[in-house]
Order: sequence, then structure tokens, then C-alpha cells
Amino acid sequence: MLLAIDAGNTNVVFALLDGREIRARWRIATDPRRTADEYAVWLNQLLMLEGYNIADVDAVIIATVVPRALHNLQVLAEKYFKTSPLVAGQAPVEWGIELDVAEPASVGADRVVNAIGAHHLYEGDLIVIDFGTATTFDVIDYHGTYKGGIIAPGINLSLDALVAAAAKLPKIAIAPPENRSVIGRTTEAQMHIGVFWGYVAMMEGLVARMRAEIGRPTKVISTGGLAVLFDENSDIFDAIAPDLTILGLALLHERSLNN
Repeated sequence: MLLAIDAGNTNVVFALLDGREIRARWRIATDPRRTADEYAVWLNQLLMLEGYNIADVDAVIIATVVPRALHNLQVLAEKYFKTSPLVAGQAPVEWGIELDVAEPASVGADRVVNAIGAHHLYEGDLIVIDFGTATTFDVIDYHGTYKGGIIAPGINLSLDALVAAAAKLPKIAIAPPENRSVIGRTTEAQMHIGVFWGYVAMMEGLVARMRAEIGRPTKVISTGGLAVLFDENSDIFDAIAPDLTILGLALLHERSLNN
């Protein structure tokens, strides 16, 4: 079985796959200081709870945007799973898609993996919106070529910056306001409106501009933890693909076996 690891700025997601089928998934807060031994103890317990064990894993693939976290994840694969892990974006792993941008080497591995997964699932031109620490908007054309995109502050980052910079503003949860009014009558209501509906307006505006620039019918695919919340309060998404990154990693692993 394959253990796919997506190490982001906020969380590390581990997914156990049989082919492309996800059998189990777990997440833990990203901490570059976490050792391979700590990961192994944690994973071993979770595997057993799902009816598996470490010996069931015979391959590991990693995508990370946190370089300091990579070494310990590689040691985890080699020491405990007895396999040399594949690392997305590093030889011998080849993307299999063209990165038509000015600096291909600077594109985050998670964004390329999302592009691979999205092009596999959907035809035509695509915009993939990934809600993570940052919110990214990525354009993939109908050939599967990655064309570029946008990086915006994640909604949690925006909220944290607002609260940190304004001493009298309270900490609020990320949730839609109680009603659709955009004229708040309390400080907390005004913050909810500004953060939530402001973020929805930002997404809708950027998607409209991207579609106009692309000039062809374009599907919008969302992924990440807040995708469902925003889907309930906007009509810009054509589909939600919560496991897009994991699918992309599984496809990369398959390609590596066939090369």
C-alpha cells in the first residue's frame, strides 16, 4: 500500500492508499522539529486502529512546501517503512505536465500535484482554489498545462492579522454571519461580515477576472478545509474535490512505477 504525505505550512496529512482508493487519512500540526521516531509512534497507533500495521506500507510519496520538514519524513520512510520515498518535484519523479510559468522551480509542489489531480478528474480549462494557510488560485488549461495563478492570504491569516493589529477587536470564529445583511450592528457582526463576505467577494472577483482573461469556459474546482463552507455561501464552484492533493500524489506514484 502507498502512504501519501502532504506536508503543508499548517498541517501534515497522511493518507493510506490501495491504488487510488484512500483507506485512511490522518493529520497532525506541522512541526519541522518533529522527529521520524515521533511520527512513527503516532502513525503506528493510528494504523492499528484502522486494522493495518507498518508492514502494510511498501511505498511512500511526499509533497512538501516546508523544506525543514522533509528530512524527518524521509527518515520515517527509510527507517520504519523500509522504503526510499519519492519526493514530488525531485528526481526521479517527473511532473508529467508542463509548467508554463516564468519560474517553474518556484511553484509549490502541492499546487502542481493539485493540477495533476484536477486535470485527471475534469476536462477543459480549470481554476483550482485550495484553501490552506494561503488560498491559492491555479489555472490549468485543457491540455493539462499549469499556466500560473494567484496567492492570497488564507482567511485565518487575514483574521489573525486583523485581531493582532487592533487591540479592541475580539477573536471570532470563521463562520458565515447569522443573516445575509452586510450592515453589521455590533462590532462582532461587522467583523464577521468583513472577514467572511469580504473573502467571498474577493474570490468571486478574482475568479471573474481569471475567467475573462482565459477567454474560454472554465470550471472552478475547490479543495481544502474551508471548501464546503464557502460552497454553501457562493455559487462560483463547479465541484469540490477534498482529496485532490492525495489523488495527485497517487497519480505521480503510478507514473513513477511506469517510467
